[in-house]
Amino acid sequence: MLGSTAPTPQHGEPTIFFFEGERAGLSRPRARLAGFRAFLAGGALLTILTVALQPATGIRGCSNYGGNGNGTAFDDPIWDLLYPLLLISWISAVIVEQLTPVTWNGRGALLIIARGLAAVMATVVVACGAAFKLLLLCR
Repeated sequence: MLGSTAPTPQHGEPTIFFFEGERAGLSRPRARLAGFRAFLAGGALLTILTVALQPATGIRGCSNYGGNGNGTAFDDPIWDLLYPLLLISWISAVIVEQLTPVTWNGRGALLIIARGLAAVMATVVVACGAAFKLLLLCR
């Protein structure tokens, strides 16, 4: 049988997901932004990208204003595909960050779940709001 050097947790002790020698990267004190880095960095990058692309913010800025047919809020229609893919990638990055043990460092299960749900829900709300505004404006 396989033996383990990890001690078995006693009743009431928090479960440690790593063996003692494997905690090298987790020995630092927990950061307040742990679990929100992908949310903040991705949001900042997407905001900068959106400002740089200068999409139409009103009906008069659409490429099909005064006519009919499908228009786009962006100067280049390829961003109608790339922009939602970037938003989905941002949501995925936030979810993956919430599933990594580094974001759980020293926190209780309830706090891990609450912070994870807050980060994922905020990302989905912001991403869907941006997508609906920009991608459905000129249709």
